[in-house]
Amino acid sequence: MAEKRITLGVISDTHGLLRPEAVEALRGSDRILHAGDVGAPKILGALAKIAPVTAVRGNVDTASWARALPETEVVEAGGVLIYMLHDLGQLDLKPEAAGFRVIVYGHSHQPKVDEKNGILYFNPGSAGPRRFRLPVSVGRLTITAGRVQAELVELKI
Repeated sequence: MAEKRITLGVISDTHGLLRPEAVEALRGSDRILHAGDVGAPKILGALAKIAPVTAVRGNVDTASWARALPETEVVEAGGVLIYMLHDLGQLDLKPEAAGFRVIVYGHSHQPKVDEKNGILYFNPGSAGPRRFRLPVSVGRLTITAGRVQAELVELKI
């Protein structure tokens, strides 16, 4: 029997703007992870029409609706533990000691896939308003048989 494949759509820094291109890129996800700076509650509602959403609060998420969002979150998918936070600079634990395999974060608006000490650090970049000359992007994590594959998806806008 083939191993079940789990697809996690990863988005961050929407700042109140959910582009149709981002929605299309996330379609087909089993779950969506939003790494903060959501900007407006309607963003989470629209994403929830695609798949269940897990979101953390970013530094611009200061309105009363955002207080319900945690600053960090733990997600388990396909036997893989994922730790979510907005600003990687706020990471206050040793992921390898805590059993995490993936750290999902945002804040910098710079898409990045990096591996250190067996931990995958994944920033999908910013899907909201373009900042400087940085790309507008989302990400995808595919988990099969406990293996994680990361992909950055630059949106054509």
